[in-house]
Amino acid sequence: MIWRLAQPDEQRAIEAFLSRHVASSMFLLTNLRDHGLSGTAPKAMKVWLRGAPNNGVAGLTNDGTLLIQAPMATDADWRSMQALVEAQLAGRPQTGVLGATDQLRRYLAATRLAARATRLNRDEPGLALDLGDLDLTCLTRPALAGAVLMPISAAPRPMLVQWRAAYHQEVLGTPAAEAVAVASADIDSYLLRDSHRILSVGPKWAAMTGFNAQLPGVVQIGGVYTPPDMRGRGYARAALALHLQEAARKGTEKAVLFAAGDAAVRAYQAIGFRQIEGYSLVLFDPSNATAAKEPST
Repeated sequence: MIWRLAQPDEQRAIEAFLSRHVASSMFLLTNLRDHGLSGTAPKAMKVWLRGAPNNGVAGLTNDGTLLIQAPMATDADWRSMQALVEAQLAGRPQTGVLGATDQLRRYLAATRLAARATRLNRDEPGLALDLGDLDLTCLTRPALAGAVLMPISAAPRPMLVQWRAAYHQEVLGTPAAEAVAVASADIDSYLLRDSHRILSVGPKWAAMTGFNAQLPGVVQIGGVYTPPDMRGRGYARAALALHLQEAARKGTEKAVLFAAGDAAVRAYQAIGFRQIEGYSLVLFDPSNATAAKEPST
């Protein structure tokens, strides 16, 4: 099937299609909300349709990340898409590819990008929660006595940057030489959007949590972090539960996330999350001639 550029009068139909696959379309949906079908911002996209809006969507951000949602795409479709990506980038490097695991793996195999050097290449289990089913019993643990969730603006910024830099290195594979600068920009964005929260337990800062994408009725969780000396006590789980409780009071009905490992899956299931389709993140190695900077989340 032939990919074609999306037209302005098709945006609502595109959003309707993506909303039917909301868990693996949050970045596409938030970029469309924030930038429409074009723009000069790093996360603004060139958007292609696989014929009609309900047959598949792909968006290439200005910073070189391809976001895909086309469950029925064939190998030939993916090869055609990659040709469009390379033409659009015009010699600039492609940062990476994000999408539902089954689609992304087929895309990489069809385009032979599976052989390209990567900084990050990970399949993450997906989880979802209807906030009416949020289990708050974790908050009754004695270790959480006196725990308070606050906006991250209440905490020292240097510490927040240090935590986020550690997250980048541990979870996203960002080199130490780059991590602090990227983390600093992330924290500035979180403060501007009021998207993240920090848990205080007595005199100590214990964990950070946040939403890396927000739409009416649904949030996507991201950037959950506990410093090493505070791990194993349920602080991240409690921080997330309290943040979701706050979101529910404001009208959010559903939360989705993609976990970095089995331990995280168990922690999220303990507050009511159930497993759904997985999501994959592939970030190409920036030392490779065809790779670029890591996309923000």
